[in-house]
Amino acid sequence: MLLPAWEMCIYGVLAVGSHLYAFYEVHQVSQKYEAAMDRRFGLEPGTLFRGLKKDPMDFEWSYWIEWGRERILWLLAGHLLVSQVSRLLVEKYKPWCLMVYGMAACWLLLGVKGFAVILFHATISFAVAQFQLSLLTWLCSLILLFTLRIPAVEEAKRKWYDTENEYYLLLFTVSVRCLFCTSFSLEYCWHGPAQKSSHSFLWMLAYVFYYPTFHNGPLLNFDEFSKQMRRQEAFSLKTNLSILIMGIIRIFFWWCLAELMVHLMYIHALYSSAPPLEAASYWALGGLALAQVLFFYVKYLVLYGVPALLLQMDGLKPPALPCCVSLMHSFTKMWRSFDVGLHRFLVRYIYVPMGGSQSSLLGTLFSTALTFAFVSYWHGGQSYLWYWGALNWLGVITENGVKRILSVSLIQELIDRFFPPRIRRRLHAVLASVSTSMLILSNLIFLGGSHVGKIYWNRIFIEGWPWATLTVLGFLYCYSHVGIEWEQTYAVN
Repeated sequence: MLLPAWEMCIYGVLAVGSHLYAFYEVHQVSQKYEAAMDRRFGLEPGTLFRGLKKDPMDFEWSYWIEWGRERILWLLAGHLLVSQVSRLLVEKYKPWCLMVYGMAACWLLLGVKGFAVILFHATISFAVAQFQLSLLTWLCSLILLFTLRIPAVEEAKRKWYDTENEYYLLLFTVSVRCLFCTSFSLEYCWHGPAQKSSHSFLWMLAYVFYYPTFHNGPLLNFDEFSKQMRRQEAFSLKTNLSILIMGIIRIFFWWCLAELMVHLMYIHALYSSAPPLEAASYWALGGLALAQVLFFYVKYLVLYGVPALLLQMDGLKPPALPCCVSLMHSFTKMWRSFDVGLHRFLVRYIYVPMGGSQSSLLGTLFSTALTFAFVSYWHGGQSYLWYWGALNWLGVITENGVKRILSVSLIQELIDRFFPPRIRRRLHAVLASVSTSMLILSNLIFLGGSHVGKIYWNRIFIEGWPWATLTVLGFLYCYSHVGIEWEQTYAVN
């Protein structure tokens, strides 16, 4: 530990205490506006926590929990059964058993037309990959992605289903499958003729229809999937059973925590109404921001935790689950540590091929901009997503620019001469607090829309200057120290 223990204790107590008090303020605001939120949005009666009402306004959470309870969890249980039986009896044919099961589950859930759409995407992607031109593969992928947003095509697909939820399931599934098709096609382009047998159309189908990651990810690049799926390991039913039981307990805890948050704090309902945000105290405003990003974190521990557990049961190594957002202290760290699978995809298939950090300054700026442009478009391409992407681009290039400047030998020598290690650490936390404030703002735009970002910018940085702004940065300074200490102590690169 670089800093004195007493100093780190102060930062830790202030970080934890401010979280708890801010959440208490959010709970108070939620109670104050409960009747108004109930009339406007229809708060649901609590099932897990009786006597409390539940905020149903987080579409993603409500949507996947409903689908999971009705069908997807049962289909995942079926995948688990097929996987374990095939590992026990016919390990050599496990990829094909899981492929057939995934195709059957897709047909059952999305219907023959939904199945045909995904098979069509895979077939077209494979056909274009035969030219072995990365640019052509990317063009094909972007065109297929673009077809999902053509109004006439959207209307035609809506008519296939009885409910809007069924159409959205197809939309979300195909969006994720587009990334899987892109990964396979680019790997096909980059591998020589001797390796083409491991990149056959059959392997593409096994990858695209692998069910645990089918609807919502997480993303696993084809090279990782193929190597791990081919590897035959000793199978222990007892070991797998213990992994399964511990995994279920862990995911159940995360689910209960997420449910508790939407019962005690009406985060998403309050964000859907401007007056409460504009009238809330600064503590409540900060608490809502923390609650929003932490709920997003816990939500993805559940949504990625379930498929990650099944990947483990299949003998594969899943991407690491998201790191706690309260420990994030930079844009770069956030992108590397939250959605690890998506980050690997973006780096391997966009950032590095376009030059990445090894190119000139303009090349780095361009490759970073192209990466964030794609991720903004893939998420939907709405205007607020472009603002979010632009803020993240500015954040990442600013952080990398500062690192480059500080790594210059002359500047490094001056810093080492005039600033002791403890002072350097505190200055790092000062810079990190500013970066974290912009990181939280960008995430609020992503999760709540540009109108939420404008309210926070006006209230914290315009109307609240200087005291509210400096107070927020002061608490973020404490969070940054905790995050930096955690990273240096526990992080595994």
